[in-house]
Amino acid sequence: MTSQTHSVPTADQIRRAPKVLLHDHLDGGLRPGTIIELAREQGYENLPETEPDKLGVWFREAADSGSLERYLETFAHTCAVMQTREALFRVAAECAVDLAEDGVVYAEVRYAPEQHLEGGLTLEEVVEAVNAGFREGERRAREGGHRIRVGALLTAMRHAARSLEIAELANAHRDSGVVGFDIAGAEAGYPPTRHLDAFEYLKRENNHFTIHAGEAFGLPSIWQALQWCGADRLGHGVRIIDDIEVADDGAVRLGRLAAYVRDKRIPLEMCPSSNLQTGAAASIAEHPVGLLRTLHFRATVNTDNRLMSGTSMSREFELLTEAFAYTLDDMQWFTVNAMKSAFIPFDERLAMINEVIKPGYAELRSEWLFRQTAATSGSSGTEG
Repeated sequence: MTSQTHSVPTADQIRRAPKVLLHDHLDGGLRPGTIIELAREQGYENLPETEPDKLGVWFREAADSGSLERYLETFAHTCAVMQTREALFRVAAECAVDLAEDGVVYAEVRYAPEQHLEGGLTLEEVVEAVNAGFREGERRAREGGHRIRVGALLTAMRHAARSLEIAELANAHRDSGVVGFDIAGAEAGYPPTRHLDAFEYLKRENNHFTIHAGEAFGLPSIWQALQWCGADRLGHGVRIIDDIEVADDGAVRLGRLAAYVRDKRIPLEMCPSSNLQTGAAASIAEHPVGLLRTLHFRATVNTDNRLMSGTSMSREFELLTEAFAYTLDDMQWFTVNAMKSAFIPFDERLAMINEVIKPGYAELRSEWLFRQTAATSGSSGTEG
């Protein structure tokens, strides 16, 4: 008899398994129907489609270009309808509900407050609206029989000059739902070192930050994010594979940067489907996550932009189990990695691992026992 632990989980088991999400963009996860309703309410007339299904398809196809720059263009429409307190509250609440229904028990969702000021909101009002929305979404999820905790990451755009201001905003709200800071946007031409004042400020305040690095740009971006800026985590970090050599006989040699990343247990916020769209990987089967898991890097699985990629955490794990025959043990490994790497206090991370994640996977592993018992009982009942 083969234990469920060593077999590929079903889609239903993947959906029910507790999952942890560290890299998800609020403006990349709206429901198509919500975009259409908000556009109608706000008089926004530039949507390419006005039917939810067709609009969802448009976002996926527009993002599926192999170019990070083209991929980022899709956000013009989502950000356009996220310029009022009511819209931000709604989008944040729906985000929490959608993640919870997908089995996510802890999520860090990021957004750039500076992109939501066109309707007259202040940076403070943007943060307060999103925080309130997340709390409302958590409440609705509980009513629906799901548990989730959502923390916000405030993002500064790397092509702009407001990173210190956004870092100070993140620090001011660190006790009201904001768990850290991030920079995002096109990597090429906008190195993280342009924002050293923000990172130095956060380090002085003992605060947490992640940096988008090693997605569209290679090892220099990762090196700068770590050694110049001091990032706690790497957003994507997929190009660390460029510093790993695999010989014909399977022998692996890590370069000094890759070895440093592994030795220091630096978390990699990997987003497989998104990486295919931006050209960072050719296919799921060829995605570096497979080798990085084998080599025991601190790899995590994430969605990036659920709308643009037409994905969810369950979908990401389904793709990985198909490509690499991952088991529930592998899923738990990725999930524990993510929870260890979250930006909440250690005791709270430990409680989530020991009281939510491990028991959840243990229950899923035990299901084969009950199925086996039921099958045996059924056979016995038919014998004459």
